[in-house]
Amino acid sequence: MASRKLGVIGGSGLYAVDGLQDAAWQTVDTPWGAPSDQLYCGTLDGLDIVFLPRHGRGHIHSPSDVPYRANIDALKRLGVTDVISVSACGSFREEMAPGDFVIVDQFIDRTFARAKSFFGTGCVAHVSVAHPVCESLGKTCAEAARQAGVNVHDGGTYLVMEGPQFSTLAESNLYRDQWGCSVIGMTNMPEAKLAREAELCYASVAMVTDYDCWHPGHDAVEVTDIIRVLTGNADAARRMIKALPALLSAERPPCPQGCDTALEHALITAPEARYAEIIKKLDAVAGRVLSGRT
Repeated sequence: MASRKLGVIGGSGLYAVDGLQDAAWQTVDTPWGAPSDQLYCGTLDGLDIVFLPRHGRGHIHSPSDVPYRANIDALKRLGVTDVISVSACGSFREEMAPGDFVIVDQFIDRTFARAKSFFGTGCVAHVSVAHPVCESLGKTCAEAARQAGVNVHDGGTYLVMEGPQFSTLAESNLYRDQWGCSVIGMTNMPEAKLAREAELCYASVAMVTDYDCWHPGHDAVEVTDIIRVLTGNADAARRMIKALPALLSAERPPCPQGCDTALEHALITAPEARYAEIIKKLDAVAGRVLSGRT
């Protein structure tokens, strides 16, 4: 049974985690460029943890500019097996109030300006993202958040917009009324798709900051209002992270959903036709299948 190493990707407002033992910021080079920042590596109550601030310390990367491929590659390169994404979001549901956490189980990807795959010309692969998050890891996050005193909603569809502007009222009403979405954000795609390609279990914890602009009492989302809620959400996220080691075993059994074997039958390009340069870039994310490792 493999050892578990938990990756935590911190979203807006969460740029550091507390309490890690023997922790240090580590620079990781990837063939996809530099990650958003150095990665903070340590242990928490015996569980190996790697933390990466998605936007970089100081929030220097906009959602469209986040180096998603480099981030996932860096986590995989460091031996991460499970990834928890923590991100700010707007809510389309009255009951999903600011300060609540939503354990996302589906996405609608409306982004268009981002590289969305590690694969392409010279090595083509198609993974399934019908169920884009790891159910068992999501349940663990829900329990940890409840232990942290957070109001948690199990399940919800996350509409991923390109940004960086917030929604128009027409868009907000469309996503809420006709598409049935629960929350809206700008960062979980292509992150979730890339995690699946890298055979990582991935769970999304969406922290509600506002009601977007559909709500008659919140018809103009202001950054100052969001920042105020972000601070409280970040504190709650840190408490959630501290609760995780007691809920996750140090040894990691095979994923019952098959997240850790997503590439098993995904590679389409014949071995003799694969380009050496892209195979070299895939050494971390797809090394298991390209080298024949089990």
